[in-house]
Amino acid sequence: MNFSNPVTVLEAGLACCGVEASSVDLVGQAWGQVKISNSARAAANILVIAGTVTTALIPTVTAAFAGLAEPKVVVAFGACAITGGPYWDSYSVVPGVDQVIPVDIHVPGCPPSPEELAAALTRAIELVNA
Repeated sequence: MNFSNPVTVLEAGLACCGVEASSVDLVGQAWGQVKISNSARAAANILVIAGTVTTALIPTVTAAFAGLAEPKVVVAFGACAITGGPYWDSYSVVPGVDQVIPVDIHVPGCPPSPEELAAALTRAIELVNA
């Protein structure tokens, strides 16, 4: 896979989907031009939200989104990130991260496979490099 510009992905592994998402690090290393980061200090264009977003995490998620470099692409990875998952009716769970920040790519499942995230990242990178 060859992309015109190197891309950094900020991964927010908030729950069990974070384990699946972290296995994509190997895919990113294989691509050579993708750096997966867990540090908000990274100059990333892509934010992956993997797991449940609670009301307590809203400031962290919005800060991570605000810190993205342009063009910004957000990937919601897993049922909890997309809809709140089985916790959707809890007082402390946001029923989808798109209630807080705009989401460009949704990867459904509980949990989705790392390969599905790799495909979503490929689409996200294409959006960044467009």
